[in-house]
Amino acid sequence: MSRHTDFIPFSRPRISHEEEAAVLRVLRSGWVTTGQECLGFERDLAEMVGVKHALAMNSGTACLHLGLEAMGIKKDDYVITTPYSFTASSEIIRYLGAHPYFVDIDKGNFHISSEGIDKCLHSEKKNFKAILPVHIAGESCDMSAILELAQKHGLKVLEDGAHSFPAKDKEGYFQGTRGDAGIYSFYANKTITTGEGGMLVTNDSTIAERVKIMRLHGIDRESWDRYTSTKPKWFYQVVEAGYKYNLSDILAAIGRVQLTKAMEFLEFRAAIARRYTEELKELDCLVLPAFSKYHSWHLFVVSIVSEKLTINRDRFIEVLAEKGIGTSVHFIPLHIMPYYQKTYGFKPEDFPHALDKYQRSFSLPIYPDLGINEQEKIIDAIKGICKNHYKKSLAVQKALQ
Repeated sequence: MSRHTDFIPFSRPRISHEEEAAVLRVLRSGWVTTGQECLGFERDLAEMVGVKHALAMNSGTACLHLGLEAMGIKKDDYVITTPYSFTASSEIIRYLGAHPYFVDIDKGNFHISSEGIDKCLHSEKKNFKAILPVHIAGESCDMSAILELAQKHGLKVLEDGAHSFPAKDKEGYFQGTRGDAGIYSFYANKTITTGEGGMLVTNDSTIAERVKIMRLHGIDRESWDRYTSTKPKWFYQVVEAGYKYNLSDILAAIGRVQLTKAMEFLEFRAAIARRYTEELKELDCLVLPAFSKYHSWHLFVVSIVSEKLTINRDRFIEVLAEKGIGTSVHFIPLHIMPYYQKTYGFKPEDFPHALDKYQRSFSLPIYPDLGINEQEKIIDAIKGICKNHYKKSLAVQKALQ
């Protein structure tokens, strides 16, 4: 269903009466925090992606934090990851007193270079303990190569699949399920949403048990069990200094409904991605993502070919906004952020591929409620901008006919 307005937002969740009914059911149940609804959400998702354990938390960031904590990452350890990501994937390393070791992305895509990982493992004498790959936009990193390197060097792997659900990789695995653990995000703009929330998935029972304890104050028993039992079960023990990362049943109820629609939502996004690709593929001033069924299409990231346009990426975004189209940028590389520059002395040129992608790329709206007329408006606006700002106008005229 299209809710067309003059301005097309970058993101818009699809929430229906079914999610509303689920929330009302929980509100009227007398139990609104973590309980049976959350357990059902975990069970449903674990079954869907084929893992032994799925553990719900209040954000994907919390899942990343406790995933690394359960893997034993400690002060002054090093975790190999990418600078081309949202801050969550590196800040959680710092929570533990460890250090992110950035490896540049591949020149041809947005993912951490497996060759770069191999190089640093052979050349750097650091206390490497884990690899944290980030599946940007909903397309998988080269997990086969990463897992081979991890096994060779005795490293843990935590997959950041915040963009991934419910896509599979080319080997047929759900993204996020091949490492020692993986995470999904259910933030407001993600492929399914609970407003705020996330899920850690793993086949490692030791990791799962540690996360269960640490996500709720380090208490050795679930709160719903203590409060809903018909027998006196008030006693509990604090066995660790844990965190307050649990997900409420109110949000879990939304998640369970959204989960039943996940594949339908994926079909909608894939159809939009296919249309963008077909309509814009003749524009040689843009680099588009290759259409693939191995993609969640959480994001549709376009890169400009700077040499062929008279405007830069920032101005391209501004013109789209003037035409009533919202966009975003994924991502501003972490190595140019003040905190990481101050802490580690990074310079912009330290990771040239990440810097180049950032300077040329932006993300288009892509979500189930993006109507046909809205899609046409976006496509026409992009074609118009390319036509008006192309350095070789005769060539682009032919492409736009």
